Amino acid sequence: MSSINPIRDPKNDHLITPENSALLLIDYQPLQVSSVRSMDNEQLVNNISIVAKLATGYNVPVILTTVNVATGLNRPTVKKIKDELPGLVEIDRTTVNAWEDQEFQDAVKALGRKKLIVCALWTEVCLCFPALDLIKEGYEVYTIVDAVGGTSVVAHDVALRRMEQAGVQLSSVTQFACELQRDWNRTDTTGVFVDSLKANGSFFVESLR
Repeated sequence: MSSINPIRDPKNDHLITPENSALLLIDYQPLQVSSVRSMDNEQLVNNISIVAKLATGYNVPVILTTVNVATGLNRPTVKKIKDELPGLVEIDRTTVNAWEDQEFQDAVKALGRKKLIVCALWTEVCLCFPALDLIKEGYEVYTIVDAVGGTSVVAHDVALRRMEQAGVQLSSVTQFACELQRDWNRTDTTGVFVDSLKANGSFFVESLR
């Protein structure tokens, strides 16, 4: 068997590719992580770290933003996540909604990409608000449901429903990895692909251990 050659245009593909997408990470800070009640905090940090690792491994552009670090009211991005994004500078804000911060908005527009994977804490606030704004601005918005979290299961679930009704597309860590890889013949990224699925505990990779 053989893959279709040439492959579909990665910039105009209707699915996510490394060439047509960007990752926005919002407020993965200790205070926000510790406040999440919709999933286990350790698993949350592990999952979003895998997402960051995938973005780095596939050369997907990443924007990382925090809130209230400069004011002294909050701390920077959790180290495990930041370690997967070497050299990336955080954009610090005071706005709850990242899209209402000029530096963040300018950085997103400068990417020139219409498919945006947005992950944030909390689901019902710092994810939902910019996601809804980005939809209004004409972007295709995605979020990874097992790498975001809310202050309760209800708050998380209702926010996902609100976003989905507005047009945000829901994904998962495993789906994100597979959507970027797409073909085992892409051997330059097979390593990060397999490592990420192992770290995520995906069942078919688990059987290879």
